[in-house]
Amino acid sequence: MRKTIVAGNWKMNLDRNQAADLAKSVVQGCSQRLDVSENLGVILCPPAIYLESVIDQTMGSKVAVGSQNIYFAESGAFTGEQSAGMVADIGCGYTIVGHSERRAIFGESDELVQKKAIAAIAAGISPIVCLGESLEQRESGNTMDVIQQQFTGSLAGLDDQQFGQVVIAYEPVWAIGTGKVATPEQAQEVHADLRKMVESRYNPTLADQVSILYGGSVKPGNAAELMAQPDIDGALVGGASLKDDSFLGIIEASA
Repeated sequence: MRKTIVAGNWKMNLDRNQAADLAKSVVQGCSQRLDVSENLGVILCPPAIYLESVIDQTMGSKVAVGSQNIYFAESGAFTGEQSAGMVADIGCGYTIVGHSERRAIFGESDELVQKKAIAAIAAGISPIVCLGESLEQRESGNTMDVIQQQFTGSLAGLDDQQFGQVVIAYEPVWAIGTGKVATPEQAQEVHADLRKMVESRYNPTLADQVSILYGGSVKPGNAAELMAQPDIDGALVGGASLKDDSFLGIIEASA
């Protein structure tokens, strides 16, 4: 059975007390309301400066913590960056790489995303590798060409064992923070094609095992319908992860 994962990407929001309080509420809610088991993973991805505060609140619980970004080098003169080893050292089990905001605002290429994914795996943490098309690309009928290119470039050179540590997140750029959401059918189509790409490059076993998350204006009201699709294995949640009730509602709908 594939693992269902609900990850909250807090982006550049909250202060230290708010981050700690939200993490504490999510941990309590998961403990009281939900059966967070081996087949349901919950991940919190706070701003880097608050990672340790959130890790303190999740210690001993089944809620994991991930970073929003890493750099691919192990160490060196890279002011403002943190390595995969550093975030692993403080207790992170995951990191997001290749988020559309990193690609669009900071100019990250598929090649850079691939280097970050490999660095994460080498440090013992799972990269959540993000892929997605713009509205213009979708309306031009180029969605799968874009996804194929990003998949190929962002995961180039990973062997079977390395790929086994990867989580994929499909996030249509036009649905992020806009209130728009891909229909369950649109999302399922891309997820199914991504799984076929994994099978073609690797093997049916890995294709069946990899968790592919949907990201893009996920809310408690649309989560259940999205999660009911056969190839959608969870969600990468933005704005709705900043409030405990909405985030817990999405987790509940995904369970």
